[in-house]
Amino acid sequence: MQTADSRRPWTFYAYAAFFTLFVVFLYGPMTVIYILSFQGPSGGMTFPMNGVSLHWFDALFSQKRVGDIAGSFTRSIGLAAIVAVITVVLSVVAGLGFRRRFRGSATAFYLVIASLIMPGLFVGLGIALTFRLLGLQTNWLTSGLGAQLTWTLPFGLLIMFAVLGRFNRSYEEAATDLGATNWQRLKEVTIPMLLPGIIGVALFGFTLSYDEIARTSITAGSQNTLPLEIWAMTTNVTSPALYAVGAVTTIVSFVVIVLALASIAAIQRRRARGARQATMTAAE
Repeated sequence: MQTADSRRPWTFYAYAAFFTLFVVFLYGPMTVIYILSFQGPSGGMTFPMNGVSLHWFDALFSQKRVGDIAGSFTRSIGLAAIVAVITVVLSVVAGLGFRRRFRGSATAFYLVIASLIMPGLFVGLGIALTFRLLGLQTNWLTSGLGAQLTWTLPFGLLIMFAVLGRFNRSYEEAATDLGATNWQRLKEVTIPMLLPGIIGVALFGFTLSYDEIARTSITAGSQNTLPLEIWAMTTNVTSPALYAVGAVTTIVSFVVIVLALASIAAIQRRRARGARQATMTAAE
């Protein structure tokens, strides 16, 4: 029998109810979309469902009723991969550079972060106007790439600052004492220890690029990325194919996240195993 002191306060139930409502509000509409994407060939965009099939998923890539989903998907995946690689390289280099204060470091930092507070549509507009003034054509692989980097690089740099803030530099000092050169210390000590954070930067860069629409809408040129193609579909597609696109893009996002988390977990397990072996060797 519970006593008055052991009973949970009413705030606990209030928070639990609020969290439940939040989860329902967030995932309820997504679940409905996923279910309706399996409508039969004669099904509509609302309940009740008229059969169950993969017809609308097949329609996405056969291009019978919808736009260039296959092409835009390929472009988005390729662009997101390039953005992730560039974001990782520049974020790591900049993060290591900012470990020591230099003249103008604060100004450089705020210039990088400034793109986060500027409306993305205006950033894309400025890049598109610059390309036109230079006589260059906007394209998803040039101006679109630059526009997306203004979005991903600040996040990558902030993540690297957080990772490096917890980095124990005594490991680097020990490597130096053992005769390691600067390159050996970076390759054998610093980068391996920063690897989970680097994977996090790559994940942010990939997912932010994969979902980006505001900065890319004016800078992508004549060929759409997947978010732009989906946006165009909302104005001319009135079939469950639109829901099928949402299901496919969500699956891709979850696969990328799971792979990143699995990589981080594997690195941590390997480190723990190495630490145990080192402890056993020292004990012997």
